Amino acid sequence: MNILSIQSHVAYGHVGNASAVFPMQRLGCEVWPIHTVQFSNHTGYGDWTGRVFDGPAIEELVDGIAARGVLGRCDGVLSGYMGSADIGNAILSTVARVREANSDVIYACDPVIGDVGRGVFVRPGIPEFMRDQAVPAADLITPNQFELDYLSGMETRSLAAAKQAVEKVQALGPRVVLITSLHTDDTPADAIDMLAGEGGVFWRVRTPKLSVSVNGAGDAISALFFVHYLRTRRADQALAEAAASIYGLLHRTEEAGSREILTVAAQDEFVAPSRRFPVEPA
Repeated sequence: MNILSIQSHVAYGHVGNASAVFPMQRLGCEVWPIHTVQFSNHTGYGDWTGRVFDGPAIEELVDGIAARGVLGRCDGVLSGYMGSADIGNAILSTVARVREANSDVIYACDPVIGDVGRGVFVRPGIPEFMRDQAVPAADLITPNQFELDYLSGMETRSLAAAKQAVEKVQALGPRVVLITSLHTDDTPADAIDMLAGEGGVFWRVRTPKLSVSVNGAGDAISALFFVHYLRTRRADQALAEAAASIYGLLHRTEEAGSREILTVAAQDEFVAPSRRFPVEPA
């Protein structure tokens, strides 16, 4: 499979494309990465170097790929952090170009807006762009719980509310929704849930809650789920594989006490997860 991945990138550490590309490659995919930013390291360190690219820079790279005559062989487009609406427009323009070349392509959007405890952390205008333009254009989205609440305009304190929120978001356009982290009233304090919905059917997987807090985990989850969904066209199977792999990756990272996610050192977790968890109808 060939996947065009348009996200941020760091030279040191693993966030954005630096977190998403290698797992997809390890699973046997050809990945064509385009970076929306190129930083020395993720911004959580407090200081960094590098620059943010603009929409024309992204479109220029897509022009070069298109000149190779390969857009028709692109099976999926994956997008993550968008630094500006200008970049977002370039990404959606790219999706339209790929769909013109291959009507079967699937666009997966990780609608990066914010997170529980941190609130919105993207630039003004990006949350509205995600809700009003990017999400409606997507076939598959992978929000966290905070982003689900924003996109649906709901508070998801219960599993029933989360399912209703997913259905509201699906009404905007995407047929597949993965909630990458979910904690509701019935989630034990020592666990975390992931919820996937497709075609009115929901599945939940519950894994032990880890104490590790690292950047880039959401980017990896989105990439893993997307690859497995492209292969199986089944949200439940993609959920099972992604949940097992991300748990193994984060568990290895926690054991090592690393500030950076161990994308390379724990790479076997992508192809042969050390622990699996049941996926149950929700």
